[in-house]
Amino acid sequence: MTVLVCADLDRTLIYSTAAFALDGPDETMPRLLCVEFYQGAPLSYMTEASARTLEALSTAAAFVPTTTRTPEQYRRVQLLEKPAEYAVTANGGHLLVNGVDDPEWAASVRTRVADGSAPLAEIREHLVRTGGDFVLKRRDASGLFAYTVVDRASLPSGWVDDLTGWCAERGWRTSLQGRKVYCLPACLTKAAAAAEVAHRTGASTTLAAGDSLLDIELLEAADLSIRPAHGELHDTGWTSPSTTVTTARGILAGQEIADWLLEHA
Repeated sequence: MTVLVCADLDRTLIYSTAAFALDGPDETMPRLLCVEFYQGAPLSYMTEASARTLEALSTAAAFVPTTTRTPEQYRRVQLLEKPAEYAVTANGGHLLVNGVDDPEWAASVRTRVADGSAPLAEIREHLVRTGGDFVLKRRDASGLFAYTVVDRASLPSGWVDDLTGWCAERGWRTSLQGRKVYCLPACLTKAAAAAEVAHRTGASTTLAAGDSLLDIELLEAADLSIRPAHGELHDTGWTSPSTTVTTARGILAGQEIADWLLEHA
């Protein structure tokens, strides 16, 4: 019996220093492992205990990193000694098989997105037109969706809500994660890619983990799921009958999630 485990990365399994949420004295701090470098500097971490647990999990189940990161951003992360056979990137827009993009899956996603939502150029133009000094960067991701990096302290009240409403009328949705505001086609989901992996692996059971609004379909589609006691889903109070919530926050929640996934796999 194959168990499929689909887990989000950022603020679910791996954490930047800004997201650690470690408030105890130094002697109680866990030992940390850097799993991502960017431009020569350390960027993302997990606890050493989490790293050991994920190695065991990758043996016990079909472990699939499932992220909104682009393939290029995902490849910077070194979670396992031997990379996972499957990885879902770009929020389901790309399916990597042994590190290589599956072109047929990517093409099918682009067809679905083109048929079900307004073009990316229209979203990009709106972000430029409505943005202000609070916008630090604007980026496109894999030609599929857009995101902006914002200064949260100066983000105008109601701007994200207004953007959400405008996007919804055009078949898009938004997600605010840390300093990033994502705009994605509503039909671009991690759950669809996870279902494809389940079909290919013959998985009979699916476990999932995630922290943002973009993970809802994935968590709901799984037989059992877990989310951390922080992030977008926690802030909105989202839950479901099959979803567990961690007791810890921050990077220790990541360790709790890894332990939970291994136990249930």
